Amino acid sequence: HVEAKFDTPETEFMPLRDYFHRHSRSIFWEIQDIIPFGNSTWFRYLLGWLVPPKVSLLKLTQSDAIKELYDNHHFIQDMLVPIRGMLNTDNKGQGRTSLFVDIGAYGVPSVANFHPVHTTRRIEAFVRNHHGFQMMYADSYMSETEFEAMFDHSLYDQMRAKYDCAGAFPRVFGKVSRAVRD
Repeated sequence: HVEAKFDTPETEFMPLRDYFHRHSRSIFWEIQDIIPFGNSTWFRYLLGWLVPPKVSLLKLTQSDAIKELYDNHHFIQDMLVPIRGMLNTDNKGQGRTSLFVDIGAYGVPSVANFHPVHTTRRIEAFVRNHHGFQMMYADSYMSETEFEAMFDHSLYDQMRAKYDCAGAFPRVFGKVSRAVRD
């Protein structure tokens, strides 16, 4: 089966749900920033079984100064942007069969004048303008109007009205927005 695929050039596409979060460890890409010596031989041999720690433990032991440092010098963004017209395929990029590229940026920017809120808002605007989606475990500084422009809320609003959820549960924006949570 596999050898037959080598006879002719072929492009293979993988469904998003099979690809998405294949590295499901929550701090997979950033452990070197959290534990700088974590990749040394002696640490991995003696204490490697302790890593990766749960993010909830790291947040529980985080001081206000560390949180402020993290907010001002750290960047986490993960976006899905449609490929529309970029590949020579039969896929027209519409509906449930659209092709998306997963773009992730994680870490500590090395420029001196990095402004996380301004930079993130520019990226969010780019993603909205290109009909993409921001993953909501990433930092988000969108307003509620911008958030609703990125995600279709029509069915969500119908269900909230049908089951009278207004007083019982917060809106999704209240769960993912840093401005509402902080």
